[in-house]
Amino acid sequence: MNDYIKVMRSMVGNETILTVGCGAIIEDKFGRILLQKRTDFSVWGIPGGLLELGETFEDAVKREVFEETNLTINKVRLFGMYSGENGFAQYANGDKVFSVQIIFHVTDFAGALQQNNESKELRFLDKSEIPDNLNSHQASFILDWVNGVEMPIIK
Repeated sequence: MNDYIKVMRSMVGNETILTVGCGAIIEDKFGRILLQKRTDFSVWGIPGGLLELGETFEDAVKREVFEETNLTINKVRLFGMYSGENGFAQYANGDKVFSVQIIFHVTDFAGALQQNNESKELRFLDKSEIPDNLNSHQASFILDWVNGVEMPIIK
């Protein structure tokens, strides 16, 4: 959690705050998507995280992907911008958020996959291998990729 979120929480408590998330649909040369099984909720999703103050969307997704996977992104393309009802969440501690998501499509990357403490597992999966237990806030991105929805997606 970045300092901005901590400051906002100190002022509003558990009330809903607006956040901007940046994530990546990372596709390997075999056309498989990289999914991350999280340690906190044991669900699958894409790598990504929150935009920090003063950061660009591209810098945020590159930072988050590197932190969570050890992969360096060389080039990004806009996959989609997601908002609406699916952006609301309440965490176990009572904190509420409304998150807008900027999702990138990545095929140009380097490095070897390496888990951090946020991941139980990192794995490239074919469209036919997508697990049922997807992060409910990211399922639409992943399913849009599976279904080949035309980019950029704006919801």
